[in-house]
Amino acid sequence: MTTGVRRRLTVEERRQQLIGVALDLFARRSPDEVSIDEIASAAGISRPLVYHYFPGKLSLYEAALKRAAEDLADRFREPHEGPLGARLLRVMRRYFDFVDDHGPGFSALMRGGPAVGSSTANALIDSVRQAAYVQILSHLRIEEPPARLELVVRSWISLAESTALLWLDGRRVPREELEVQLVQDFAALIAVAAANDGPTAALLKPLLRDEPGDGPFADLVTRLVSLAA
Repeated sequence: MTTGVRRRLTVEERRQQLIGVALDLFARRSPDEVSIDEIASAAGISRPLVYHYFPGKLSLYEAALKRAAEDLADRFREPHEGPLGARLLRVMRRYFDFVDDHGPGFSALMRGGPAVGSSTANALIDSVRQAAYVQILSHLRIEEPPARLELVVRSWISLAESTALLWLDGRRVPREELEVQLVQDFAALIAVAAANDGPTAALLKPLLRDEPGDGPFADLVTRLVSLAA
């Protein structure tokens, strides 16, 4: 009879394990409320051993923040197939999947959490916003947007972020409705930009012509018309 031998984790494997444990705890409570002792207990190791891999809670938090930021940025990736409205709706569903699964952690990510004011936290948050911006431009098939369109896209990303943070405080609106609303918010913002800026209108017309009659963009138009009736 052979006895199973537990393989010792490498330094990098242990670091990744601790990051995963921390993220799991941060998904349920604010990082400010999670102690190193809790992280150590959940990982099955001693408190001093946690400090062997991370100098302190801030360094562990920043490592967890980095993984969360990379995951969130990936939510904006979407194959360039089908109408723009449907693509953006799939992006919003993945975005809110992340928000739903990482409630307190998402709030900490976007507000800085224990690392408020640190250059690392600020850079990671900015990287998420920039990744979202680049992905949205790719969906618009634009590399160098007119100034007005750049303002619209960046403003919409901030709107999605603030909407998600407010939604977490009570979840009083069904998330499926918010996902559609944010896509329609995007449509409304770019419509206003196009109406006031020729270069933006020229870039968007081909994309909007491909929108189906039952998509989120067309649904917004129908609802606006009914309001004016």
